[in-house]
Amino acid sequence: MPDKIVVGYDGSDGAKRALDFAVEKAKAQGGSIVVAHVLEWSPYSFLTPTELEERHMRRGEELSRAEEHVLSPVVDQLKGSGVEIDTALKYGNIADTLIAIAKEAKANQIVTGRQGESGLASRLFGSVAGSLAQSSPVPVTIVP
Repeated sequence: MPDKIVVGYDGSDGAKRALDFAVEKAKAQGGSIVVAHVLEWSPYSFLTPTELEERHMRRGEELSRAEEHVLSPVVDQLKGSGVEIDTALKYGNIADTLIAIAKEAKANQIVTGRQGESGLASRLFGSVAGSLAQSSPVPVTIVP
């Protein structure tokens, strides 16, 4: 069975290196790729109904922008690569959502870039790459 690889992609240099790595691996093994972009979203339950409605409208706008400016250019770039490309665009915790996308796609690997964030937030909350490495049910490749 050919590999299906989920690539966490946000347009950063690390994500581009991760995508290049995944494309080469998929080509070599006759596999396919799911380019996944996750927008962080928290469900603020204390908002009024009007505020929630406005927030949902903004959510739709953010999804459209992400599709247009992040995923579509990558799909266009990879046309003719010889690799089957799918996309996934979701809201949620990045690591948890990438894992859910991998399960849904029946992927057997997740590839992500190392962002190199070394600030306080990373030390307190952990990086996406670190969270994936600890929680994923499939192998995770972290591309430097």
